[in-house]
Amino acid sequence: MKSILLLNGRIYAENDVFVNGYLIINEEKIIEIGKKPERLNVAEYDVIQLPEDSIVIPGMIDMHIHGAAGADTMDATTDALQTMAKVLPQEGTTSFLATTMTQEKGEIEKALQNAAKYINEHTAPGEAEVIGIHLEGPFLSPKRAGAQPPGQIIHPDVELFKKWQSLSDNHIKLVTLAPEEEGGLELTSYLKETGVIASIGHSDATYEEVVQGIEAGITHATHLYNGMRGVHHREPGVLGGVLMHDEITSEIIADGIHSRPEMVKFAYRNKGSEKMVLITDAMRAKCMGNGSFTLGGQDVTVQGNEARLADGTLAGSILKMKDAAKNMMEFTGCDIRDVIQMTSVNPAKELGIYDRKGSLLSGKDADIVVLNQEMDVLYTFCRGKLVTDKRSCKQ
Repeated sequence: MKSILLLNGRIYAENDVFVNGYLIINEEKIIEIGKKPERLNVAEYDVIQLPEDSIVIPGMIDMHIHGAAGADTMDATTDALQTMAKVLPQEGTTSFLATTMTQEKGEIEKALQNAAKYINEHTAPGEAEVIGIHLEGPFLSPKRAGAQPPGQIIHPDVELFKKWQSLSDNHIKLVTLAPEEEGGLELTSYLKETGVIASIGHSDATYEEVVQGIEAGITHATHLYNGMRGVHHREPGVLGGVLMHDEITSEIIADGIHSRPEMVKFAYRNKGSEKMVLITDAMRAKCMGNGSFTLGGQDVTVQGNEARLADGTLAGSILKMKDAAKNMMEFTGCDIRDVIQMTSVNPAKELGIYDRKGSLLSGKDADIVVLNQEMDVLYTFCRGKLVTDKRSCKQ
């Protein structure tokens, strides 16, 4: 099989930008990248001529996504994760954390075991790679449940987490929890000791409790603004604690719905691209158009760009990563380098996989996205294989 040669375009390599550059893929890896040489025997390659104004960036990593195209992590089936893995490259996502949600313990355990089996047995080039599990709940604050079913929320529990991590074959990479709840600091410390990212989220913590959580090992914040105690001039709350502490990298859902564009810009001014991660928090309704769906056993109605429970609570999103990137540029004035930082570099570094993902560099996985000037996806490569699945989202 011939190597693949990408020609032209503006290639954003790890340490440089190559205008009218070239990139060579062999099997699953990038083997060469740089400025197009004067002499190149194109007959040796399968050549893809890119538009000169196209943008070539590393594949995006979604650290927080529940579902898409009618499928959800909590379905606990191979088909569900396969559906997500096939459709997500169409929006530029080449890797993701399969994200659970608050449910009865047995349902969570089924989802964990299924995700572990999928990661171990079914991951293949040409599909977005499931690089681990994000356990969102049930160790949350009932006061900040959001769309998480409050009746299934429980106190953080180290022994229960040990059981779940074993069932997941050690694939839980990130845990959202409320550190102020009984057992929260103990679980946070255990996560830090075992190399799992502890994320504050769905939390009603005071500023002092946030600081205690950071000292115990919190380094991440789940969907900034949403599901957390806000800022008051006499009580900075979770939001103030997250914005004021550089130890924390913060997710944000940049759809203009979960947070107004002005507040996305406010967060960006405080945290900067080095300490932010773009996520979708998408649910099964993504790509399905308007209609009625479910999330954690709850009815969700999608109308336009919004997904809401019957009481009006936002229920995840139907956001696509390419649109999150485009919105972030429009809302904040950041550039494509900043977008790469927030969609690829930061997630890869947090997850400890920057040696193989997160940037375009010789020797790394060939997870590559080619965009046009409008940030639409032209091509996606998942570990060296051009995605050929042409299912499209309706939104």
